[in-house]
Amino acid sequence: MPNRRRGEVALQLGDTRYTLCLTLGALAELEEAFGAQDLMALAERFGSGRVSSRDLLTLLSTALRGGGHAMSDADVANLPLHEGIEPVAAALADLLAVTFGGGEGSPNPP
Repeated sequence: MPNRRRGEVALQLGDTRYTLCLTLGALAELEEAFGAQDLMALAERFGSGRVSSRDLLTLLSTALRGGGHAMSDADVANLPLHEGIEPVAAALADLLAVTFGGGEGSPNPP
């Protein structure tokens, strides 16, 4: 069960339920992948609302690894999307809101 206080979000794909999380290591991986200088630049990139399928794949792969799933980018690219891209995009949007704040589901600071 994902723990939103730790920044975890659930994603159901087919018969499998995954936990997504952007750990500090995952955020550093995203900064590197997107050439972002810092977390603010990364947040601005995702906050623009314009993301490519490659962006979604990179974000999903990193979030799955941050959630404890040892999956390569190729493994993630081959995950079934029987319900379409919408559940993936919604889970990633929720994850970004939990991680960077500003969303209804964001945990309150201690």
